[in-house]
Amino acid sequence: MAISKANFNSFNVTPTASKFITFNSSNNGLAADDVGGALKLISTQTASSSSAISFTSGIDSTYKEYIFKFIDCHPSANSYFAFNMSADGGSNYNVTKTSSFFYALLFENAATSQLDYDGGRDLAQGTGIQHLSAGVSANNADDCISGTLRLFDPSNTTFVKHFIANTSGVITNPGSTNNFTGGYANTTSAINAVQFSFSTGNIDSGVIKMYGVS
Repeated sequence: MAISKANFNSFNVTPTASKFITFNSSNNGLAADDVGGALKLISTQTASSSSAISFTSGIDSTYKEYIFKFIDCHPSANSYFAFNMSADGGSNYNVTKTSSFFYALLFENAATSQLDYDGGRDLAQGTGIQHLSAGVSANNADDCISGTLRLFDPSNTTFVKHFIANTSGVITNPGSTNNFTGGYANTTSAINAVQFSFSTGNIDSGVIKMYGVS
């Protein structure tokens, strides 16, 4: 069987940073192009004894998915990291939500380890904050929580708005928790603002970034 060889000079592909080789409809078949799934940083906010961090602009029909990354968020008191959504630009954070929550944990001394569904952090048509973590310790200056929240198609006016989150935090015992939250905002109104907070006290420090997924 003969081995087919491609002539490099026949490829119409100009090297371009942050591009991929993709197929096109021309006779040479290849081009430098974008590939779906790229993250576009929209906004960065840094907490400093902040009661909450709110994103009230940039959440619109431009993207079908928004990703929030929270990095080293430290509470002023032992509490739970949480978020809520708004359909009126941030005037009210009271969107109706239904969700589920489970977590894994391990104490530093290995005395306790468990994987558990936590119905106490679920919402069933609730309008309050949605917990994204088991308890987060404020006992030590280096205790914090980090993680990701994904919000899907928030500007859609036909369907409910789904979200999923995964966080890693330090609990008071001390120990590590890996937390998983999923649910939906039960509204056909567009979601156009998102707010993060701790259930008690302030966000002493930390960074939260919002990305659009192209």
